Amino acid sequence: MLKRFDPFAVLALVGIPGAAATVFFYAPLERTMGVVQKIFYFHLGLAAAAFLSFFVACVAGVLYLLRRQRVWDERGTAAVEVGVLFTTLVLLTGSIWGRPIWNTWWTWDPRLTTSLILWFIFTACLILRSAVEQEEKRAVFCAVMAIVGFVDVPVVFLSARLWRSIHPTVIRSEGIALEPAMIVTLAVSLAAMLILWRALFRLRCSIQRQENTLLDLQQQLQR
Repeated sequence: MLKRFDPFAVLALVGIPGAAATVFFYAPLERTMGVVQKIFYFHLGLAAAAFLSFFVACVAGVLYLLRRQRVWDERGTAAVEVGVLFTTLVLLTGSIWGRPIWNTWWTWDPRLTTSLILWFIFTACLILRSAVEQEEKRAVFCAVMAIVGFVDVPVVFLSARLWRSIHPTVIRSEGIALEPAMIVTLAVSLAAMLILWRALFRLRCSIQRQENTLLDLQQQLQR
């Protein structure tokens, strides 16, 4: 059964509006980009949540292959689904920012291209899951794909440093190129997005567990 009270869901309901208020009423206006720069706080928070999702999916995939326990397949599935959602939002917010700044919705910049590849990899993982009927074979295939797909995460993160890129780099080796108020706003936004990620991940794990329980009952009735 789904739990009626989830503290992470309550925190997310408070945290997301709180982060939005911090972004629009506390963070100073960036002189060059103006108000459109404020998308950055949500964009980076969404990207962090997406990377966390695919890290969890990778770890769950490794543990499933080692232990062959259904719980790790459930967690891997939940992580991939939530990760695809957050990556979609990353691409959308990036395009919204890019239109007034780069005068285009999309450009084949290394950061954007590797992010799109990441989205394709884990979307394909979801398609594979729906295409394979045998449970154990499906879980093995998806676990391997999640592990291999995670290789693209550090590539996305380092792409702006490895290749010539027009994508702005805020977090550098010498520090964060932001004013103190902007760093506080970024921290609040990151925390809110990670709390939202935890609430969605927990909910999806619970739903996946109930779906598997129902499937087991159906199989028992058919025998």
